[in-house]
Amino acid sequence: MELNGERNIQASIEKTWASLNDPEVLKQCIPGCESLERTADDTFTAALALKIGPVNAKFKGLVRLSELNAPNSYTLSFEGQGGMAGFGKGTAAVNLTAESPAQTRLNYTANAKVGGKIAQVGSRLVDATAAKMAEDFFKAFEVAVEAPAPAEGEVAATAAAAAPAAPATASKQTWLWGAAVVVGLAALYFALR
Repeated sequence: MELNGERNIQASIEKTWASLNDPEVLKQCIPGCESLERTADDTFTAALALKIGPVNAKFKGLVRLSELNAPNSYTLSFEGQGGMAGFGKGTAAVNLTAESPAQTRLNYTANAKVGGKIAQVGSRLVDATAAKMAEDFFKAFEVAVEAPAPAEGEVAATAAAAAPAAPATASKQTWLWGAAVVVGLAALYFALR
């Protein structure tokens, strides 16, 4: 399955890039994200709690960044396991373009494969959940990135306030992600799309 999208971020390309690579910002913006930790310069581990239809699961995964061209683009590969609920794996490409000194266009394309119970839920429900998670991620991400530089510890509060509570039927990330995706984004989110 493939997911494509574009967002306009009201921040410089440098600030957008830094936020997409900041585990604390991403953790606060990815719906259901319990942890997101950098384990190497190009590797993150993530844990997400998700509900897609009747399937509840905790996913643990690995995200690797490659083809880094700061602050313009990178590719990420991801894989996540959710026990009996299933698995997700795939890739995502993220491209940033400076539209002006204070505006950045973010484009992403993600390809993912899922298996297990999640794959049996049905593509409409999975697609609807993925779309909702992407929208929730980007709303929180835009608030976090577009806000003036917060004092230490305020990133979590700002992003958490912007992220709507996850509904019981659609609580990634991309994976994903990504976002993310994205981006990481977020990458587990994308795997679950």
